[in-house]
Amino acid sequence: MKTKSSVQPSLALDLVEPGRDEHMVAARKTTEKLPEGVTSKMMYRDVVRIAWPSFIELTLTQLASMVDLMMVGKLGAAAIAGVGLTTQPKFLMMTMFQAMNVGATALVARYKGASQQNKANLILRQALLLTLVLSLIGGVLVFLFAEPLVKFMGAAEASTLADGTIYLQIQALGIVTVALTSTITASLRGAGNSRTAMMYNLAANVVNVIFNYLLIYGNFGFPRMEVAGASLATVIGQAVAMVLAFASVMGHRNYVHLSIHDFPRGFKPQKEAMFSIFNVGIPAMIEQLVMRTGMIIYSRTVAGLGTVAFATHQVCMNIQALSFMNGQAFAVSATSLMGQSLGKKRPDMAEYYTSRTRRLGMCVSLFIMASFILFGRTIVGLYNDDPQIVETGAKILMFVALIQPFQSSQFILAGALRGAGDTRATAVITAITVLFVRPGLAILLINLTSLGLYGAWVALAADQLLRSLLVWLRFVSGKWKKIRI
Repeated sequence: MKTKSSVQPSLALDLVEPGRDEHMVAARKTTEKLPEGVTSKMMYRDVVRIAWPSFIELTLTQLASMVDLMMVGKLGAAAIAGVGLTTQPKFLMMTMFQAMNVGATALVARYKGASQQNKANLILRQALLLTLVLSLIGGVLVFLFAEPLVKFMGAAEASTLADGTIYLQIQALGIVTVALTSTITASLRGAGNSRTAMMYNLAANVVNVIFNYLLIYGNFGFPRMEVAGASLATVIGQAVAMVLAFASVMGHRNYVHLSIHDFPRGFKPQKEAMFSIFNVGIPAMIEQLVMRTGMIIYSRTVAGLGTVAFATHQVCMNIQALSFMNGQAFAVSATSLMGQSLGKKRPDMAEYYTSRTRRLGMCVSLFIMASFILFGRTIVGLYNDDPQIVETGAKILMFVALIQPFQSSQFILAGALRGAGDTRATAVITAITVLFVRPGLAILLINLTSLGLYGAWVALAADQLLRSLLVWLRFVSGKWKKIRI
């Protein structure tokens, strides 16, 4: 049975004729002459249609994370540091299934472009199976080794270690819920549907903030759990999102969907589908592992500057993560439209879409840059009113502001490359910049100069600028046009 979305044109891409195999091997630059019947306005509309729900979802999700940290911040610098020390181990725990989600997004987009809905649904089922297994393994390991991980990250005080350990253990217990939700989200985005994911993730954020208020401070008769309450509130929100996510893909309302008849036989491992997911996902996993390794080295280096310095650093990292939402939202458009264009064997349309996505992302990045320059002190002050944290944090936000245009372009082009299945190139670029440039330069500047925390952010800016250049060079090479997934 075909869904309404599968038979009615919804993109400018649907108005062009499918290409031929020889179009897929041409590496020359595409001209700007759009196909007949397609206008630039239509293509901008397609980009925005996919990006705006993702932008709202990702931004409000990060705002919820910021509210988390603000509420925890009222408990003191040690509590902020304790939660901050769990960030990289938590991301490391999520690496395996998130990498498989890259494969799911790229494959669903390709199959949608090729009008092969059954294969797109098969990818959804196989990706969910992989996610379940990998998240269970990761969750158990992190729960068992939570305290050594937080200590390894540089917990300098007993209270910081205790807060970080309980926070990470609760996150590990709830990892399956966020893992399964993220796989459904990745598949929906591959099909160009970002609105559904926005709705259930927004509901999760509301639940998260409500339970933060109830559990961190013990309001309305709930127990005062402090840092543990913040972590439990996040897990409760994630569980709500998972229930709503599964409800959204049951039946035939969405291009990718599940049926009651799929359980359990539809989830039997399929060799060809698994291989396709791994083919794209394993390089993405290596990229994420390399990134997390580099970030752990970097974070440990900063943690050596002391509790207040690391608390300041964590506040600024949290604010910078909000600025990621611009690039990440438009990257969702780039990934989906790139995959669908290549599935239809139209690399010319892939280039047209990517260039327009970058232009829109650049406009938003300039607005964010101005906001950080003008209101940096006020933004940092929302987390903690310590004069040292506010003063240093406001200066660090100048670094964050200056890299905004480059950061946006980098996210979008990397998203396009992943949509093409070019995950090996992005893995190599990440290894060069995040594993070597950022931590290496941070160690040198912190230990051999008087820059202190500022040296760490000089290193971060250097990483972002170099990565932006390398990603751009890879994209303009056109080698992504020749990749088969």
